[in-house]
Amino acid sequence: MTAPLREIDGPDGAIGGPKKVTVIGAGIAGLVAAYELERLGHDVEVIEGSHDIGGRIHTHRFSGDGRTGPFAELGAMRIPAGHRLTMHYIAELGLQNQVREFRTLFSDDAAYLPSSSGYLRVRDAHETLVEEFAAALPERNYRDNTLLFGAWLDASIRAIAPRQFYDGLNNEIGEELLNLVDHIDLTPYRCGSARNRIDLHAFFADHPRVRSCCPPRLERFLDDVLDETSSTIVRLRDGMDVLPRRLASRIRGKIMTGQEVVGIDVRDDAVTLRIRQGVRTVTRTCDYVVCTIPFTVLRRMRLTGFDRDKLDIVHRTKYWAATKIAFHCREAFWEKDGISGGASFTGGHVRQTYYPPADGDPALGAVLLASYTIGPDADALSRLGEAERNAVVSRELSAMHPELRRPGMVLGVAGRAWGERRWSWGAATVRWGQEAALREAERREAARPQRGLFFAGEHCSSKPAWIEGAIESAIDAAHEIEWYEPRASRVFAATRPSRSDKSA
Repeated sequence: MTAPLREIDGPDGAIGGPKKVTVIGAGIAGLVAAYELERLGHDVEVIEGSHDIGGRIHTHRFSGDGRTGPFAELGAMRIPAGHRLTMHYIAELGLQNQVREFRTLFSDDAAYLPSSSGYLRVRDAHETLVEEFAAALPERNYRDNTLLFGAWLDASIRAIAPRQFYDGLNNEIGEELLNLVDHIDLTPYRCGSARNRIDLHAFFADHPRVRSCCPPRLERFLDDVLDETSSTIVRLRDGMDVLPRRLASRIRGKIMTGQEVVGIDVRDDAVTLRIRQGVRTVTRTCDYVVCTIPFTVLRRMRLTGFDRDKLDIVHRTKYWAATKIAFHCREAFWEKDGISGGASFTGGHVRQTYYPPADGDPALGAVLLASYTIGPDADALSRLGEAERNAVVSRELSAMHPELRRPGMVLGVAGRAWGERRWSWGAATVRWGQEAALREAERREAARPQRGLFFAGEHCSSKPAWIEGAIESAIDAAHEIEWYEPRASRVFAATRPSRSDKSA
């Protein structure tokens, strides 16, 4: 099991002496790899193509009148408390006092979700959800609690999955699951102020046998649904970007931004990088390289010395887009509507709407994460021009929150379409719809080194799309480099005389 590295006694703190390592990418994976390699006694430098660090963690801070106002998380915004590696680094970097609850979908009874009869409050939605869910079942002789369970599971899946993915499920999470659940007392899992919802995360944690009846190809998908609707998710009070910035401050080697790698040549004894620096391109020969950039970016480069299987996984790995649009509002108008946080499932192009805590100076306004979309839904939004995209979100969201139409309510808009960003060309690897054996085979192939070139990033991990996955893969890559012996050294070691031969 992956675990943070510990100091190793040896020459200069590293097995076989210190190695010189170049890390490509200053996202979480690159920064953790650099941090751990330095702890092991190696010499590390980090090069980053953009002018920022943090990768797909991006905290946007609104400002006005020379003052910094509230912020919006346009990248990673939450951490399941069970992600032990991420929580380890938060503690190790002295950020424990930053940890706060992250309230998610359906966690606020006053939030909204759509139905055939219009928007409903979460606290009032159960009867309609159960009625619509039961109407689609061929067999309806289930207990009331079972139907309530199925209705909220279906609502959660519908809220998280892109519309195209949800439509393709064909009720695969259906009768077999309900038949098992129907024999279990669900009373302890009823939650909400009126106890008319089901705590799905707690239920599946207590009943792994029920969990196992999910179709194998949807295992990863259901994991993400449960994580995203869990009551044990956290955030960082001052913004998620404090994590990469604190990590960067602990790294002794250089972190150089504006250094875009445009080509990689792998040889037996070295890795050669072609790096664009402004208007000129330079060549650098490196002993060891850790590549943490997404494969969507890597496959646009000139790659030589890679074997065929590696090139295949680089070009075959699928990434989903994500688009986030945040409104800087004059006030947290949703609080007057009774919403204290969490998120609504808005539907349409908007999909999900989050209400971040308005815990700053009220005079500086508040942030509404107006729209969070993934996959084909994000692609549909990103194809629109920025002005049209913002207008579509504002128009659709105003049907649920008419306060947005008030003059002067929206002070500013910020957004990021990760599928269109040249440093990512996608938000994350999403291996929904794959069985466990195939997921693991792809992970291993994605992480497999090419001689002195090693790989890390969420796409190389067992937890794609999460910070946890990026950290896990970085630690694994640092382990591999620590124990790696170049081919020439292996050949020499095999042919040189032994100690007993020399003494003879």
